[in-house]
Amino acid sequence: DERRERAAGGTLASLIPPSAILVIYAIIVEESVGALLLAGFIPGALSAVIYAMLIIFRCKLNPALGAPVSAVPFAEKVRSLGGASGIFFVIVIILGGIYTGWMTPTEVGGVAAFAKRNMGLSNLRESLMETAKLTVFIFTIIWSILIYVRFLGFSGLPEAFANFVVGLDVPPIVVMILILLAYVVLGMFMDGIGMLLLTLPVVYPAVTALGYDPVWFGIIIVKMVEVCLVTPPIGLNCFVVNGVRPDIPLEDVFKGIWPFFVADIITVAVLVAFPGIVLFLPRLMIQNITG
Repeated sequence: DERRERAAGGTLASLIPPSAILVIYAIIVEESVGALLLAGFIPGALSAVIYAMLIIFRCKLNPALGAPVSAVPFAEKVRSLGGASGIFFVIVIILGGIYTGWMTPTEVGGVAAFAKRNMGLSNLRESLMETAKLTVFIFTIIWSILIYVRFLGFSGLPEAFANFVVGLDVPPIVVMILILLAYVVLGMFMDGIGMLLLTLPVVYPAVTALGYDPVWFGIIIVKMVEVCLVTPPIGLNCFVVNGVRPDIPLEDVFKGIWPFFVADIITVAVLVAFPGIVLFLPRLMIQNITG
């Protein structure tokens, strides 16, 4: 069960900043990267809390799933935080810099890297190489998106689809639920980035035409990508767990992941019902910048 929890917990990296897939979403729909990164923080924390509640609930029902461990003194817990102080410091710099508008996400990354004070020449060379690779990767995505969007624009498909969706005699929430269900099905056969590249140029205009906030929709879609990382037959995180522990059959990993799948669906339902959870921090950021 511990390995299955890791397969589900690993999906949180897609939502909690810094998130590469949120950056890719921002590139595709031309939305603010800073707003999206801030918007993902509370939903990511909410997902972690729901996972924790699920684990506690299951262990209460079946104590064999989580054997009790000896209690650790509170003083020792406080002392152990010293080793993680650098991580907390970097998080404060990243979120504080973006939230206050003092730095762009790119500048925040550079400041946070130097704040750790372990940037030697070898690390600098390695970071420059990784930056070059990532830049080529991102620009390749941008070129591909521009070509794809231009082709779709000539065909008139996004506008026709948006007009079709808006003209449906159903509440917007019904359309949104159908879109999310379609992502669940696509996620069984495609990876997250592939889904975004294929669907957003068509779906995004329809969603905004229905009046939904693009930042909120980005968080919801990235959360659906998290769900797709653990759903068969292409549950990437489950394959990773099986690769690390080949003695655990892949089918057992997929069987054990379903409670967390239900937890993710609950999280999505909460975020859809209460969009203010997603938009709270971005709105505060805008107020700070404009006020």
